[in-house]
Amino acid sequence: MTRVCVVGCGAIGSLFAAHLGTLDDVEVWAYDVARPHVDAMNATGLRVTGASEVLGRVAARTDPSEIPPCDLGIVATKSEHTAAAIQACAGVFADAAVASVQNGLGNEEAIAPAVPRVLRGTTLVAGAVTAPGVVRFDATGGTWLGPFEPKPARADEVALLADLVTRGGLPASALPDARGAQWTKLLFNAGTNAVGAVTGLTIGQVGSLPAVRRLAGQVIDEGRRVAAALGIEVDADPEAMIDDAVERAYAHRASMLQDVQARRRTEVEMLNGGIAAAGRGAGVPTPLNDALVALVQGIERSWLTDDRIVGEGHA
Repeated sequence: MTRVCVVGCGAIGSLFAAHLGTLDDVEVWAYDVARPHVDAMNATGLRVTGASEVLGRVAARTDPSEIPPCDLGIVATKSEHTAAAIQACAGVFADAAVASVQNGLGNEEAIAPAVPRVLRGTTLVAGAVTAPGVVRFDATGGTWLGPFEPKPARADEVALLADLVTRGGLPASALPDARGAQWTKLLFNAGTNAVGAVTGLTIGQVGSLPAVRRLAGQVIDEGRRVAAALGIEVDADPEAMIDDAVERAYAHRASMLQDVQARRRTEVEMLNGGIAAAGRGAGVPTPLNDALVALVQGIERSWLTDDRIVGEGHA
């Protein structure tokens, strides 16, 4: 029996937890701070609707001290919560390999100080939590896992997690180097997430409206130039991924748009901001990604009741 703990059961974490929870040889635990969602998972299981219909067995807790030591971990929190969440779960992962399946850059670096071994991961599955204990599966897609180079998981651990996820119903691949897969998803997200958040458009609309689609492509091209300067070769065409998303998930609201509509802080700093930061380090300008970061941060600022910006631009 392999014990797996999912940290953060929003849409992505819930999809992984529920599908893994269908396997007889896996014991799935989950840590989340949303008490109604946790209570529902414990009472009736974690139900997936939409692209698949499954009911997974998940033991969920709001207190990680109640979770036993696990063999593998999957972190799916919002990036801003990564460090705090993984520190809280350090005892759960005292001798574990832990994967990030989060958006953007920098999450593995936040996980590494708290756990012995880390996997670099990326996933194309997407959805939304629609009620406590229920997650809608909007977009299917692959998951790619590999060792995080500064603190790598063993090859057998990478292979085991990929096998479990695949057998649970979410196709996953174990790779010796997952940086290309991570940057492929990053470029796709950079060209669709922030544009959708600023415009209010679904993924299908972003990909279908000519002027908006051109902008998304230009944002992706900036990211390609940064990846090339870093010696990273993307392993699929992000533009083709947009075409595929238009066909398979036209009405899906990307996670950043969901955040904006709920007035939650977005992950733009890890997505477009991550590309911009990497570009500065590599000497590659990224004006469009910089502009999208500024626009989304401006939207976030507009939610504040006190709009004074203390200490900025004052004599």
